[in-house]
Parts: sequence; C-alpha cells; structure tokens
Amino acid sequence: MIKPSTVPGTMELLPAQQLAFDKMIDTIKKCYQNSGYTPLETPLMEKSEILLTKSGGETEKQIYFAVPTGSLGETEQLPKYALRFDLTVPLARFVAQHENDLSFPFKRYQIQRVYRGESAQKGRYREFYQCDVDIIGKDNLSIAYDAELIALIYRVFTALQIGKFTIQINSRKLFKGLFQSLDIDEETTKLVMREIDKLEKIGEEKVKTSLQTWLSSEQTEKIFAFLNIKNSTNPLQELEKFAPNNQIFAEGKQELEKIWEILKYYELKSDFFQFNPCIARGLDYYTSTVIETSLDEHPQIGSICSGGRYENLATHYTKSSLPGVGISIGATRLFYQLDALGLINYPENSSASVMIACLDEKYLAEYIQINKILLENNISNFVYWQADKLKKQFKFADKSKVKFLLMIGEEEQKNEEITVKNLETGEQNNVKFGEIAKYLLNYL
Repeated sequence: MIKPSTVPGTMELLPAQQLAFDKMIDTIKKCYQNSGYTPLETPLMEKSEILLTKSGGETEKQIYFAVPTGSLGETEQLPKYALRFDLTVPLARFVAQHENDLSFPFKRYQIQRVYRGESAQKGRYREFYQCDVDIIGKDNLSIAYDAELIALIYRVFTALQIGKFTIQINSRKLFKGLFQSLDIDEETTKLVMREIDKLEKIGEEKVKTSLQTWLSSEQTEKIFAFLNIKNSTNPLQELEKFAPNNQIFAEGKQELEKIWEILKYYELKSDFFQFNPCIARGLDYYTSTVIETSLDEHPQIGSICSGGRYENLATHYTKSSLPGVGISIGATRLFYQLDALGLINYPENSSASVMIACLDEKYLAEYIQINKILLENNISNFVYWQADKLKKQFKFADKSKVKFLLMIGEEEQKNEEITVKNLETGEQNNVKFGEIAKYLLNYL
C-alpha cells in the first residue's frame, strides 16, 4: 500500500487553515482592486525560451521543465515547456503579445501559483502563491508609480494587521553608477550584486571576503563605505559623497528623492519606510528602484514583499519600450511563517454559519426549503443529510464551528416552526418558518 504524503516543498492546509489563508488572499486582493489594478491570469506553463530569456541569478537553475509522457526518451537539448518561476516574466510576454489590445499604463494584479526547484526546507517552497501587482508603461513610466506601489504595500500590510513593518527602498542605479566610478565591469557588477544581496543572511565579513575574489581592497572598502550610510541619521543626504560625476548615480539619487517627496503627500507614517543602500535584489532584470519589506518584530522571516523597476524585460519579445515596476508577496511562505509564530487568527466559525440537522429523512422537503430561504438571504448554511443520532450531529456542528443548529421534527413540522440552537450561548428558541431568516440575521 502506498503511504499518502505530499511532494516535499508543497503546502497543504486543513480546512480552518485554508479559511485563514483565503482570508489573507482576499484582503490582499481587495487592496489591489481598490487601487485600480485589474486581474490577470497566465498559463501555468510557458515556453522554455520565454522563461530563460532574462531570469538571472540562481533562478535559472530552479526551473521545472514540463515533458509530456509521449516525449520521454526523445533526445532533445531543452524541453519546449517549463513551469513559471515567477509572474513577472509571463506578464512581460503577455503585454508584448497583446500590446495593441491594452491601454497604457497597464495596471494588473495576479495571484497564482509559481514553481521553483528550491531545496526542501521549512518555510521554503517549490510550489507557492505569489500575489503580484505591476504597472507597465509604453516608452516611459513616471517614477510616481514606484511611490504608488510603496503606498500600496503600506495599505496591504496595515490591512493584514500582522504587526509593525518597514518598507526598505533603494535604487540599483546607485550601484551601477558607483561601480562605474570604481571601474568595475558589467560582468563583475552582476557577481558583486548577488553577494551584496546576501549581506543580511551571511554578514559583512563573509561578503567582504567574497568581493575580494573580484575586487581590490580599495574597491571593496569604498563599496562598504556606501553600504554603511544606512546607519547614518539621513542616509539620502550622505549620497552626495559618492560618485559625484556619474550621471547614472545622480539619476538614482534624484528618483529616490522624488519618491520620498510623493510619499509625503500620501501622509504615511514615515517610520514605516526607509532608504536602505544594502537592498540589491538578486534578479538581474531590476534596473532602478528596488523594494523589500520586513516585519520589525520578526526579522528572521526575511522579506515579506519585494519588487522594483525593470526597464528592459520585454525587449526580448517586442521592439517597443515597455518599462515596468512591480511588487510581489510570497503568500504561501508568509502564511507559514506567521502561523508558526502564532500570528494567524483562525476564523471562529466554518465557511457556513448554520447547520440544518437531519432528525428524519421524511422531512427532507422542509430541510431543503429552509436551506433555500437562508441562501436567498445570503446566510451560509448546509444540511446534514444523514439521520444520525442527534448527539453525533451536535458533535459534528461543534467541530465545524457553525454558530446555529436548526432542527425540524414532528412537532416543528406540525407547528411550522424550527428549533434554533445558538451553539455559542446555548440559547434555544422556536421560530416560525417565515421568520427564520430575519431571526438569524439579527445575530449574524
């Protein structure tokens, strides 16, 4: 007999957990919709050539390829299809493919599963939900959209009520300009950026040691002088000291100053966001603003929302210039981490508020009649269809965490009444058929 088990790196929830997870997703979705983003879904599989164009970092090594059984054993250098590893690359393909049918700037949200060949470990998943929002422009895209997304992150995590958080913001233009001023070539820049992205995980000394594989001690020290302005009172002002004659560095500085100016208009609490020159983001397609969000009281969780601006992602699929900026919440990992910390509030009742007990199958017509009346009044309910002992039905109702148990037997049918048991208070009343919806709505 095969032992039932899930694939390592996948999450399967019990009903109460699933209700809490769905509530989290619904909260995120509502915030996205209220900010004017329209929904989008793309296929689970993409052509391999699409996903491999601009993945960058370690992601390219984590792609799952999809091979139909009829193709097994065939000699093929690369499978034609692969499972998406994020939602941004499929978005770029979608926008390029449907460019003439869309209005720009195109604002969309997308909440779907993605797949990565991660090493199976607690909190790291191979199959997980991402909750993305992106804005794609045509030819240009105002830096104000970067600020809009930061304000949206603030609204989402305020609505989720999971504690104090900090949105950390940087610009990769600062890195690019600084590295140019230090005569560091583009290939070395990519290697250095990936090491800097590990800074909080492995610490300053290990990153310094890694950097000296490619850089001189002087270059390394200047880079860390830049990174360490994070600890100053006003790090944005400290930028004046670095790469004074580099145009790209100056552009990054000006964009960050503009973002800060716009954020003031949103009147957000300023201690919820900060400039952090150490934020790099591992994926190569980010070109300017980069964003990471963390919970202040639980830094061990790591980033709970990240993203940034990408100017050139869609150029692999179209000649048009389609710059974009987006953020992503890894909902599966976030839920797992919050649940482990006891920060998930499980619903007090099941998805239904009312259970209709089955005292005798000869009253099925009445049970269905009540079921229909309640549904027409948007009262969630279900019928327990087996005429088990009432004690067993009470036990099931209690385990299902419904608020009310409705019973119809011989006396109730004769009097056209329903016996209503409030399972939270223990109160029990008889209610006329025609008044049952009104009665329950007073409590629900």
